[in-house]
Amino acid sequence: MTTADIAAVLKLEHELFGEEAWSRQMLAGELARQPQSRHYLVAEDQGVLAGYAGLLAAGTQGDVLTLAVAGDRWGQGTGSALLEALLAEAARRGCTEVFLEVRADNTRAQQLYLRYGFTKIGIRRGYYQPSGTDAVVMRKDLSLGGGNAPRGARSRQPGGRNAPPGGNAVPGGRNAPPGGNAVPGGSQ
Repeated sequence: MTTADIAAVLKLEHELFGEEAWSRQMLAGELARQPQSRHYLVAEDQGVLAGYAGLLAAGTQGDVLTLAVAGDRWGQGTGSALLEALLAEAARRGCTEVFLEVRADNTRAQQLYLRYGFTKIGIRRGYYQPSGTDAVVMRKDLSLGGGNAPRGARSRQPGGRNAPPGGNAVPGGRNAPPGGNAVPGGSQ
């Protein structure tokens, strides 16, 4: 993802996450941290944005910051492909574990993460703002090897937006970057 993608990403952000969508400033700030601690990518089909995802890598810990797929692309493997790319990048950067947070009411995304070996490790009450929706905290151990392949059949589910542990909820569903403050319009 580059700054040239921000307009298309924001459009999809607002379609998927409404008032919890990330702001232009937030996205630009995240992209400015590439490649030092961030890795953002987009999935396109014939020039149309199909999805996007972001990773924070710091030391041996990775955090899936966001993963979103256009509704008309659900069930086509876009979420799986984006998640696999993030996990590969986390491993390349030396991460031994990856965390994420996902809305408690987003069972579709939770199933994707479970298929990729993430386990539920906790709940953050009222994490997403302004909706007050809880977040499920999930973790995947990369130190055991096993790669990025899902458990069982290949997933065809889109991912949901996530925030790293310690990040603050951003109104609109998306999470704020670690140490960031809640920002109106953030998405999840």
